[in-house]
Amino acid sequence: MKVIVNVRLKEGVLDPQGKAVKHALASLGFSGVEDVRVAKQIILDINGEDRDKIYADVAKMCDEILANTVIEDYEIVI
Repeated sequence: MKVIVNVRLKEGVLDPQGKAVKHALASLGFSGVEDVRVAKQIILDINGEDRDKIYADVAKMCDEILANTVIEDYEIVI
């Protein structure tokens, strides 16, 4: 089963990479961009059919290694 984990900085956490991208876009003439937040996407292929168990396992993965839950939020899409 394919599982997608989207990890992004929590609101209020500074995103220097996003600011750099916004600045680069502006220097290329894309002036309408008001803000940029950079995130990461992790795609997992997991064996099994029990969606609830897979979701719980992936949430544990996120809490332990895939996301820094102090400063990042994550979303799991199965």
